[in-house]
Amino acid sequence: MQENQTIELWPGATEGTIGEKNEGCPSLTLYLAEGREELYGAVIVCPGGGYGGRAAHEGEPIARWLNGLGISAFVLNYRVAPYRHPIPLQDAQRAIRTVRHHAEAWGIDPQRVGILGFSAGGHLASTVGTHYDAGNPEAEDPIDRQSCRPDLMVLCYPVISMMALGHQGSKNNLIGEDAGEDLIQLLSNEQQVTSDTPPTFLWHTADDAAVPVENSLMFAAALSRHKVPFDLHVFESGVHGIGIAANHPEAYVWPDVCANWLRKQQFA
Repeated sequence: MQENQTIELWPGATEGTIGEKNEGCPSLTLYLAEGREELYGAVIVCPGGGYGGRAAHEGEPIARWLNGLGISAFVLNYRVAPYRHPIPLQDAQRAIRTVRHHAEAWGIDPQRVGILGFSAGGHLASTVGTHYDAGNPEAEDPIDRQSCRPDLMVLCYPVISMMALGHQGSKNNLIGEDAGEDLIQLLSNEQQVTSDTPPTFLWHTADDAAVPVENSLMFAAALSRHKVPFDLHVFESGVHGIGIAANHPEAYVWPDVCANWLRKQQFA
């Protein structure tokens, strides 16, 4: 297994070392696909962890799976608590800009850069997919001239809302228990969908006791209202956080179903 390079998102920056969970943040670990003559699609992977950590089983194994589909992958080591919004979002936006900036060197199509997230990482992915800009063409840093809009999203048992049906721990870590209503609404991403929101693949288990399935259902409904293509899969049972789900009797099929969808989007 090859050694994978990790690069800083802001080289030379000292911020991001508060506590063990934020050592080495913010950064990207590169898993570049090999063996194709044409340009690769790319997906940035956001592990979950309630905005208090980043689950290892939702990082490298997912990147390796994407590599197997002929997709270059990048695991995002984004900052978590005690950092709050907008820090994680800025890390994710910077990650997308960075991949586009280095697209030629890394053999990537800059028009095929997606984002994938689990649980709170799914909230981060859906946040960058509903809060983005086209880049600043006048920016001194050439990376900041790139768009941070993902070309697609893959949301795995995601936290979507900051309201009653969301996940209290993620909310507390991201915006605090005393967050104002405006901020709660802003980061309840089911309310931020527009006709320009990227195509989305979602999956969840119906009896998820940590992050209610309504999170995926509400986001899918919003996508439907705005005529955004989406693919939603709900499995009858399964605990939260099952990742690649290889040994799960129902959800084990999600990687294959998602792979078909990624091929349809011309990523694989």
